[in-house]
Amino acid sequence: MQPNLSHLYDTTPLWLDAFFGATTLLTGYYLYSGVRQVSKRAANRLFVGVSIWLIILALLAYNQIFLHLDARPPGLVLVIGPPLLFIIGLFITTQGRLWIEKLPLSTLTVLHAVRVPVELSLYGLYLYHQVPHLMTFEGGNVDILSGLTAPVVAYFTFQRHQLSNQWLLVWNMLVLGLVLNIVIHAILSAPFPFQQFGFDQPNVGILKVPYVWLPGFVVPTVLFAHLVAIYRLIKKVVRNKPS
Repeated sequence: MQPNLSHLYDTTPLWLDAFFGATTLLTGYYLYSGVRQVSKRAANRLFVGVSIWLIILALLAYNQIFLHLDARPPGLVLVIGPPLLFIIGLFITTQGRLWIEKLPLSTLTVLHAVRVPVELSLYGLYLYHQVPHLMTFEGGNVDILSGLTAPVVAYFTFQRHQLSNQWLLVWNMLVLGLVLNIVIHAILSAPFPFQQFGFDQPNVGILKVPYVWLPGFVVPTVLFAHLVAIYRLIKKVVRNKPS
C-alpha cells in the first residue's frame, strides 16, 4: 500500500509552530534545571550542546533534507540516532553512571508534564494533516495521562512523602510503556519502506521544523528521565529489600 503524500510539503500555522517550540524550550528548561543541581559546568555544556543540536536539526529540516523519503538510511535515523547513542554512552560508562546517580528524581519526574503540550501539539498536527489519527489522544494515544499524573506523583512522592520508591518505580514503568507505544506507532506511521500504519495520513510532521525536535530531543529526554529513574529506583528497592 502506498502512503498518501499529498500533504508532505504543507506548512503548519505559526501559532502551532510557536506552541511546540515553547514545549521544546520547556523540556530543555527542566533538563537543564536538573543537571544544574548536580553541576553548573555540566549544565552549561548541556545547554551549548543541545542548542547546537537543535539548530542543526532545524536547518536540515528547513532545507527539507528529511523529506527525501528515498534516502538511505532514512532521515529519521539521523534524527534519533545521536541522542540515543549519547544516552547509551551515559549508562555503559562508569563516569556516566556516577553522574546519573546524582540527578534529582523530583525534577526528572516533573519533567514529564511536558507530555501534555506534546499531545496537544500532535492533535494540532493531525488537524493539519501532518500525523495520523492514531497518534492523538482522540485516536487512542493515552500518553497525555503521563503528563497529567506527573506533577501529582512528584508532589506526593517528594513533597508529601506519601508514595514510596516502589510506587514511583511502578509509575515510571507504566508511563514508559505509554511513550514507547506512541514512539513505535509514530515510527511505523512514517512514510518509509517499513511503514505499517497511517497510510491515509502518514506521519510527515516530525520531518519538518520545528517538529523534528520531537524525535530529536523531546522524546529522547523523556526516555532518559524514565531510564534514570528506573535504574536508580530498582537499585534502591533491591538495596532496601529484607534479606
